[in-house]
Amino acid sequence: EVQLVESGGGSVQPGGSLTLSCEASGDTNLPACMGWFRQAPGKEREGVASIYTGYGGATSYAASVKGRFTISHDRPKGTIHLRMNNLNPEDTAMYYCAARGPYLCGLNSRFDYWGQGTQVTVS
Repeated sequence: EVQLVESGGGSVQPGGSLTLSCEASGDTNLPACMGWFRQAPGKEREGVASIYTGYGGATSYAASVKGRFTISHDRPKGTIHLRMNNLNPEDTAMYYCAARGPYLCGLNSRFDYWGQGTQVTVS
């Protein structure tokens, strides 16, 4: 069992930046595959970024955030981060951290563990 706790959400003006963090605990120090997802009111949940926390650290990003968002991990701290730059109102959503096993790590994969979410508002 893996527990995930997000932090770092808040309100920011367009063009601003925020960094979200997700701390993992439980059966493992840091799950092999982790990701960030978001859901805006009235919209479906969408994948934002994913990272393989093992060798190579492969990442993937949604087209809408590529070049603005950066996902990273800190294995000793059991944490991943999402640095979000040049935010715009379309980025407003509840952001969720998620985790899964090591195979087929990507935004289209099924994630097994989810955090409670942290709200990001850009206005």
